[in-house]
Amino acid sequence: MISLFDTARGEVVELELRNPGDVSIYVCGPTVYGPPHIGHGRHALVYDVLRRFLTWSGLDVTFVSNVTDIDDKILQRASEERRDWTDIAAKCEAVWWKAMDLYDVERPDHTPHATEYVTEMVDLIGSLVDADHAYRTADGIYLRVSDVADYGLLAHQNLDDLRQGGGDRTLVGTGKEHPADFALWKFSKPGEPSWPSPWGEGRPGWHTECVVMSLDLLGSGFDLHTGGLDLVFPHHENERAQAVAAGRGFARHWMHHGFVELGGEKMSKSLGNVTNLLDLADAFDPRAYRLLVVQSHYRSPMEVTDVTMKNAEAALGRLDALARRVTGLSGTPDPATLQEFETVMSNDLDTAGGADLMFRKTREANTSLDGGDRSAGVTAALTALEIAAVFGLELRSGGDEIPADVSVLLARRSEARAAGDWGLADGIRDDLTAAGWTVEDGPDGPIARRIG
Repeated sequence: MISLFDTARGEVVELELRNPGDVSIYVCGPTVYGPPHIGHGRHALVYDVLRRFLTWSGLDVTFVSNVTDIDDKILQRASEERRDWTDIAAKCEAVWWKAMDLYDVERPDHTPHATEYVTEMVDLIGSLVDADHAYRTADGIYLRVSDVADYGLLAHQNLDDLRQGGGDRTLVGTGKEHPADFALWKFSKPGEPSWPSPWGEGRPGWHTECVVMSLDLLGSGFDLHTGGLDLVFPHHENERAQAVAAGRGFARHWMHHGFVELGGEKMSKSLGNVTNLLDLADAFDPRAYRLLVVQSHYRSPMEVTDVTMKNAEAALGRLDALARRVTGLSGTPDPATLQEFETVMSNDLDTAGGADLMFRKTREANTSLDGGDRSAGVTAALTALEIAAVFGLELRSGGDEIPADVSVLLARRSEARAAGDWGLADGIRDDLTAAGWTVEDGPDGPIARRIG
């Protein structure tokens, strides 16, 4: 069974499942008010790889990722652009899924939308009000966090340490009993969307949305709740607090990934160093970003630059070349190496270690094939390719349609090589390169591929 760093416990622990053989995962999804950036991309790819690995390991995974389609940020953009908020949410969600498809992220089993669950959110808030764990102020209904004995568990701080925190810092001074108390229900302002409730027209707070959706689809005590480090506090802390106050078992384990950095700085809109995922896909092979994520441990900062992306593209090219080299050759992966891969990955999702193993087998495969040991080469190659598949790397093993004049040059080059005329063979290779083709020599003959 896989072990992961549990944010609540502060250490790597075995993922203890509610139901052996089944894994229930909730991933905080997008707030759809703008295009996704590379930080969102890392978020999606880390948990996509986790899901793929757990499935490959033989577990039945239920994967839920929500869409926050009503939020202050959506309303702010709608106001600034004088557009309907539903238009903002719908179009930005479409862009999100377009980006996910470009990066080969598997669709969730369930994609709940916040606006579909407002009635259930009102019910949860009502139960907290009835239990006197929540109270009314001039602008909404707030959770009394002092009623949650272990509030601050995920942040590893107590309530006094968090007095300057809270989920809605801008609301301090509006009747809150404690600075860390946060809004469960926000009374609507003129022109804002609203839903009915026993306390007045309004809309749910962000932290309440995920509680209701995760518990509805995964049930009490689901296995794993995930997100970025920026969500540990206040968002995930406040989700957990509501479940505790309501007497519901919530996530058994908490997993968070590290930030993306540009030039050594955390990527953020306030710093003006955000890169759009769609723009990145225009500049580089989207698979290269997946590989870059895989080559970084999920809890470590990840540097994204032209250099790191070009290096990832070059490494990806080596995998593509290997896939082409063994196309049509029969064999099976090495079970011992795959077991080693599973052991490495089960140690806190060590994708970096798994990637090292994948490239080690790639080198072994090429060395064996170059030396004429087809059996060993194919075994090593198929092992590397299976690891790549677990990572979600769809390799390009097919060749390009070859024009007649290029076919003639390839045939002449093969004849020159067979005759030992290496000077002529090299000259023909140069002619092919000038014509926009590269040649890879495999055990079954040369493979020509368009450059670029």
